[in-house]
Amino acid sequence: MKHLLKLGDLTDKEILSVLNLADQLKYEQKHGIPHKRLEGKTLGMIFSKASTRTRVSFEVGMYQLGGQALFLSSNDLQIGRGEPIQDTARVLSRFLDGIMIRTFAQSDVEDLAKYGSVPVINGLTDYCHPCQVLADLMTIREYKGSFKGLKLCFVGDGNNMANSLIVGCVKLGMKISVACPDDFRPDAKLIEWGTKSGLLEVTNDIYKAAADADVIYTDVWASMGQEGEKAVREKAFASYKVDDKLLSYAKKDCMVLHCLPAHRGEEITEEVLEKHADEIFEEAENRLHAQKAVMVKLMDK
Repeated sequence: MKHLLKLGDLTDKEILSVLNLADQLKYEQKHGIPHKRLEGKTLGMIFSKASTRTRVSFEVGMYQLGGQALFLSSNDLQIGRGEPIQDTARVLSRFLDGIMIRTFAQSDVEDLAKYGSVPVINGLTDYCHPCQVLADLMTIREYKGSFKGLKLCFVGDGNNMANSLIVGCVKLGMKISVACPDDFRPDAKLIEWGTKSGLLEVTNDIYKAAADADVIYTDVWASMGQEGEKAVREKAFASYKVDDKLLSYAKKDCMVLHCLPAHRGEEITEEVLEKHADEIFEEAENRLHAQKAVMVKLMDK
């Protein structure tokens, strides 16, 4: 494991190894056990997309691990004024021990890793969100004990979250059913790959997707950068809502997850979110622990 560019690059054993370390680091943090595994190390954090959870969790995580995180807005870097990403990668690699980037194009993440000489972590692209799904998987295992025999239902846009959830579930042997409008399906190659495994179903029937689900997951209808499509998306996703009726099709002990921020009353009702708030905000906290595990795996050499 040299980088975390997308979840598909990792084996099932590597994913489980990250989750096991995340559990350990969470235990140590909760019990006041120091774990300065990255003392003297510096992580550069490039943000082309703003964030709450990504910035705070990486910055706090590096501090708890004994290192330092630098916030690097693309507006403040030469990359924002036209410097080629391969030059930025070479320069930053001479200063930093690792780079996290949250941006639009997956190719930017891949090029940073190609031309740089330090580990690169994908903090989110339009294609995938591996850090979030590692936190999701960590949370599911905390509540359910294992992944064996579980089914996850994702409701909404076949976006970066859906793409990464497909990979995470299939690699760990979980069934996943994605309910989305036909014009908003996940990546075609991932659908083909996941379908061959026998674990993926893509449908526009939300009740079929939710049948006997152990986990129901949703995300906003319009992600960052898609604000101009808000009216079109509200119409397309009007019936793709996680509410009490949808949950009645799932298992009685079904948990609900949301990567946040949530638009209450749109993709999820206020009632459902509050009923499952413990799970959703544990999921948010686990971003910290999962990402600390990723940083240790990549930077503690």
